[in-house]
Amino acid sequence: MASVPMTELSDRARDIFRRVVDGYLESGQPVGSRALARAGANLSPASIRSVLQRLEELGLLAAPHTSAGRMPTERGLRLFVDGMMQATEPSAEERAQIEARAAAAGPVEEALATTAAALSGLSACAGLVLVPKHEARLRSLGFVALGPGEALAVLVGEDGAVENRVVALPAGMTPGALVEAGNYMTATLAGLTLAEARARVTRELAAGRAALDGAAAALVERGLAVWSEDGARRPVLIVRGQGRLIDAAAAADLERVRDLLDDLDGKQEVAQLLDSAAAGDATRIFIGAENKLFALSGSSVIARPFRGANGRVVGVVGVIGPTRLNYARVVPMVDFTAATLARLMS
Repeated sequence: MASVPMTELSDRARDIFRRVVDGYLESGQPVGSRALARAGANLSPASIRSVLQRLEELGLLAAPHTSAGRMPTERGLRLFVDGMMQATEPSAEERAQIEARAAAAGPVEEALATTAAALSGLSACAGLVLVPKHEARLRSLGFVALGPGEALAVLVGEDGAVENRVVALPAGMTPGALVEAGNYMTATLAGLTLAEARARVTRELAAGRAALDGAAAALVERGLAVWSEDGARRPVLIVRGQGRLIDAAAAADLERVRDLLDDLDGKQEVAQLLDSAAAGDATRIFIGAENKLFALSGSSVIARPFRGANGRVVGVVGVIGPTRLNYARVVPMVDFTAATLARLMS
């Protein structure tokens, strides 16, 4: 549905609309004509009701039920965010908290996670960070038999990270060949990335230089393929602060919260959404049904890409929360966090 041009609204209508949106975003509750009159709208309740009716006809406001007051629709929120919102920059204390989390000693992934947690705490939303899957260098890779036809491939990276995958064993695989495959990979591929390791194995097998029997060679190829395919299709999505999505206002709408938490469990879909925000430099705001993933839960996502030393986009940071989140405060906070992470990655 196309947005309503600001020129279609009179000064009176814009004032009433802004007051309704501000009141709703603050309380999560519909705003009535009497409350608007008491708040200084300088009109009688009857005149205010007439303006509210017009705003409802334009699709900017809705009444959840009779005599409940009005609340902005997703279309109304889009108009507010694009044309009326007055951003509030993060305070010195908030900026310091975000910078301290990003600068904490430890692996980059840990800094990203703690920064997402800080953003979650300050915004009262869930914090999100999406980065390409880290291509670890191998320290060792071994295989442990699980049962008929299956083994556990255990990868240890140079950074100490350990990952496990279940792989199917080639026909004719013996316990000795299982050990042989692991020894070959650790001795030959240590220090290489997965892509480099896979390329070397392919070359050595093709040239007949790998001292492996057929079953062991097949297992080496299969084990590397499992990690390579998994890493290629799954970036790292860090989510922190899901519990903040269940606040007092959400208690009356637990079904929506349940839908949202289910959506967050589908990390591949969330990653694809955030990845779409990496296409430009600006902050992207997805409100409710503007994105199919969060249409049922009625949630909003604010996301901004950040760049590394070479100027390329290396990740996306943002938040997810109810559509009634404080856009004027949260959008600048996401912008500042993206700038902080860009400095971290440079």
